[in-house]
Amino acid sequence: MAHIPRHDDILTIISRLRTVSVQELTERLGVSEVTIRKDLTMLEEMGHVVRTHGGAKLAEDLTSNRNFEIRRTEHLREKRAIAGKARDLVSEGDTIYLDSGSTCLYLARELINMNLRVVTNSLAVMNTLADGYGISLFSAGGSYRREAGSFLGSIAMENIRNFQIETCFIGATGISREGKFSSQNIIESELKKQVLSISRRRIVLADSSKYPAQAFSIFARIDDVDILVTDESFPDSVKFHELGLEVLSAPLGSMKAGSKGGNEK
Repeated sequence: MAHIPRHDDILTIISRLRTVSVQELTERLGVSEVTIRKDLTMLEEMGHVVRTHGGAKLAEDLTSNRNFEIRRTEHLREKRAIAGKARDLVSEGDTIYLDSGSTCLYLARELINMNLRVVTNSLAVMNTLADGYGISLFSAGGSYRREAGSFLGSIAMENIRNFQIETCFIGATGISREGKFSSQNIIESELKKQVLSISRRRIVLADSSKYPAQAFSIFARIDDVDILVTDESFPDSVKFHELGLEVLSAPLGSMKAGSKGGNEK
């Protein structure tokens, strides 16, 4: 199916407003209602939106769409242990990508004193690393989603193509028993897919509460990921290893004394 630039504009508007009417899209984009209805039908068939009476809303799992400030305070012990384990996978001078997941924020706190090039779509990660003396910080750009604390959309997708990422660290809302990694909405998943496709080493950070579970949109399967860093309570490490995925389990008592995570309020 040919790419239609207007679809990017529609998705940007819907990602900001959550729901929008055909009339509003017609006025904003300067095209007919018939054209907008055809666009929304195509976007629904592609899984990006859900049609409503007189308009459309973003296709996402609202049951897992919790505010970032809430998510960052859940399962703190596990997330900090995972961040400490993931820190060992980063070397001085690396070029890495940090996703907008809350565990990635804790990893950012572990990395603040290193010499790194860091690309991210997370506002919280940017704020954390902004004063890191040895950190060269790059933003993915895009449309800001306040509840996710991240920048997404077509601009972010396009900008990511211009980077060469050695190692990416990606968060997940759910991991199924079959090894499907999922996120709460399509737009978020598309950026994750793009990052995975350009990264030499692909790492998912997810605590054991994310398993087994599946959110709305699948962004990766076993073959798309090299390493899963989780906590020691993850029950199926052997099974996933047999499927070809390296699983690193962080002992819950392994938090380093100097961890930045200890400053969380």
